[in-house]
Amino acid sequence: MYQPCEKRYQSMPYNRCGKWGLKLPAVSLGLWHNFGGADIFENGRAMLHRAFDLGITHFDLANNYGPPPGSAEENFGKILKQDLLPYRDELVISTKAGYLMWSGPYGEWGSRKYVLASLDQSLKRMGLDYVDIFYSHRPDPDTPLEETMMALNQAVRSGKALYAGISNYPPDMTREASRILKELGTPCLIHQPKYSMFVRWVEEELLDVLEAEGIGCIPFSPLAQGLLTDRYLGGIPHDSRAAREVFLKPEQVQSASGKVKRLNELAQQRGQSLAQMALAWVLKDKRITSVLIGASSVKQIEDNVASLQKLHFTEQELQAIEDILQ
Repeated sequence: MYQPCEKRYQSMPYNRCGKWGLKLPAVSLGLWHNFGGADIFENGRAMLHRAFDLGITHFDLANNYGPPPGSAEENFGKILKQDLLPYRDELVISTKAGYLMWSGPYGEWGSRKYVLASLDQSLKRMGLDYVDIFYSHRPDPDTPLEETMMALNQAVRSGKALYAGISNYPPDMTREASRILKELGTPCLIHQPKYSMFVRWVEEELLDVLEAEGIGCIPFSPLAQGLLTDRYLGGIPHDSRAAREVFLKPEQVQSASGKVKRLNELAQQRGQSLAQMALAWVLKDKRITSVLIGASSVKQIEDNVASLQKLHFTEQELQAIEDILQ
């Protein structure tokens, strides 16, 4: 019988989502990879246990996470039932709808038909009555934004989600989505964009929009699919994502190699690993609610959470990072 650590809330900071009441841990765990049907179930179970022991209360999923699609939710549901159900009210569980899940015209994007059907399927896979946050996973170029936002509003009003969020939306659509949701009476809680030292588009306008609208921000891929770790310092390991060309290409690793090595040297001077410094760098902006990590082992979760021990940067360190990234 799993018994969580009694001291799990003593060292994890919890930050408010924009202007709203919900707080998320500074580090949240995403189940995009390593929790699907193709992965080792007990490894995923051990990671969830350790994450909760360390104060990670937020677990982020989507309908298509796996592989195969849907299997991450199924496995999470099994672990929840076996170990975590007594602590449901201590957890923030999120899922999303937007990417391809089934054949035919109703199996992806942002129609009301798809979004609400997907939520019902996700709840069934996880064995839940509701999720805490339900996202539109990506904007749909062919469906009116009003329709997608009305579906999120319906999800909340039906009691199947507590909060509505959006992911991968550009600044102008974020502003409009926020306006529509406010009018419907279900304000947008949070935005989940890709953001890291190597992917900085959110700095141009999106973060300003989120601040103005009172919306939280939880970046995904803060370690640039492993580029901002020590994984590729000595080349491309045969079992790595880059070697398998899964979301990361060998040429990306090669072109970033010089910057990664210099960033690693700076991280060592700070007494951190490169991954820890990269996470702290994202969290330095007060508009960031939480940083969403992925992990393949308990040790990675422990190492990533340890980034919280040193979040402060001097002006010289920040400038050195900017000089490297130019």
